[in-house]
Amino acid sequence: MQFSVVQRFASAQTEAQLRSCFMDSASQLVDADAWGLDLLDHHLQIKESDLYGLPDTFRAHYREVGPDGDPVSQFMIQQQIPAHNLSIQTPAAWKQSNIYQYLFRRYGIEHGMVGPLLGNGRLIGGIYFMRGSGFPPFCDGDLFRLSILCLHLSARLSMLQIPALVTNLSCDCLTKRELEIVELVAHGLSNREIGIKLSISRESVKQALKRIFRKLNVSARTEMVAKLKDLTNLYKYP
Repeated sequence: MQFSVVQRFASAQTEAQLRSCFMDSASQLVDADAWGLDLLDHHLQIKESDLYGLPDTFRAHYREVGPDGDPVSQFMIQQQIPAHNLSIQTPAAWKQSNIYQYLFRRYGIEHGMVGPLLGNGRLIGGIYFMRGSGFPPFCDGDLFRLSILCLHLSARLSMLQIPALVTNLSCDCLTKRELEIVELVAHGLSNREIGIKLSISRESVKQALKRIFRKLNVSARTEMVAKLKDLTNLYKYP
């Protein structure tokens, strides 16, 4: 993957910027006729969607097929790993699938590949690529590139979806780093996940939480979050 593209992902300041960066850079990363990105809400419903290379009617016809008619996306959602059509079906079974018969063939698409965007302990979106007859089928090498791409996008997207605690919360008794840890706890991250995001050890996170508990006179993570919510009245939960 091109380092310059990864840098652009990391420098995106909003979800909209990150989506735009992906849509503009996708052709440099994976050879395809069409590609897109969907962001999901907590009910796995699409809240934002970008598509390149196909007309808007593709979305409407996709909804007619329904999610149950898309075995590749269903596999990705259930397993939360990248997949392409020939990684989960034989060529014959793929040609007989609803999505190929009633959608892909209509738009000249022969193959599809999709990968998950994960963050804050859940599926937060997905990216996909489609190829027509002018390209070969997707292969394991394409899945590898897609996995790396999903990793970089997920990391940046999950951080952008966490509100900036320093601007949203005022609590004089806690340090900036302690406020960052509380925010990540509030979004359901484990000590290990918090350590990775903040580039500190799991033990450092554990000790920081002990200090926060003492300062707030609480004994549990949920109690800590609830108390800060009462103090500031500024937390917003999904």
